[in-house]
Amino acid sequence: MLTLIYALILFVACTLLYVISFVALVVCYPFDRKRRVVHTISKWLTDIVFGLPPMWHRRVIGADNVDPDKAYVIVLNHNSMVDIICFYCVPLVFKWVSKREVYKIPYIGRFLLMHGDIIINRSSASEAMGKVMNEGKMWIDRGASVCIFPEGTRSKDGEIHRFKAGAFLLAKKTGAPILPVVLDGTKGVMRGKLRFNWRNTITISILPAIDADKVAATDTKELMATVHDDMVAELARIRGEKNE
Repeated sequence: MLTLIYALILFVACTLLYVISFVALVVCYPFDRKRRVVHTISKWLTDIVFGLPPMWHRRVIGADNVDPDKAYVIVLNHNSMVDIICFYCVPLVFKWVSKREVYKIPYIGRFLLMHGDIIINRSSASEAMGKVMNEGKMWIDRGASVCIFPEGTRSKDGEIHRFKAGAFLLAKKTGAPILPVVLDGTKGVMRGKLRFNWRNTITISILPAIDADKVAATDTKELMATVHDDMVAELARIRGEKNE
């Protein structure tokens, strides 16, 4: 019963905020190049998603590592669809790089399109890379960050696996700093397909940014390895802290 009531409330909230977002996009489009207004409305929606269940919590570590006035290439580990919606509590305007299948999901797909998020076809690696480079540069030039899951797909076991180079090449091309972020707990929101776990904490740990000069001066493979190892170590630290 709780799941049904919660789902109905979210349906109403999504419908209302979708209409508001569409109007805001049309009205603000000429002067809101980052689509900050649409992003803010999506933040309101995710605040409702995580604010209604009293035992759901989003814990942010390292918020002081974020400069709201900078545009980053943000790299995050990927466990579930919840990774996308949980991140809106971070004070940045950002665009996701997501596979085109995500945009077929009711409401979520429509919101992502209005954000201007970057839709890629994973069946064509060269086409996907070209789109990430071109559209990613466009958004960073406008002052918006770009979020990329460098593993390329969801982790089945919750561990952080091998990175692909796209995010790091984008940072080098655009002269943007890299902001590593570790997510934990997003897989625990659901119990099966239709049941929620009403007691869950999501941890969002923001590591210190790698500044643009260091990104430019460091070999891509070395950069990937450094960020990967730092994120693996932080995930182990978070989990160790939970088990104490």
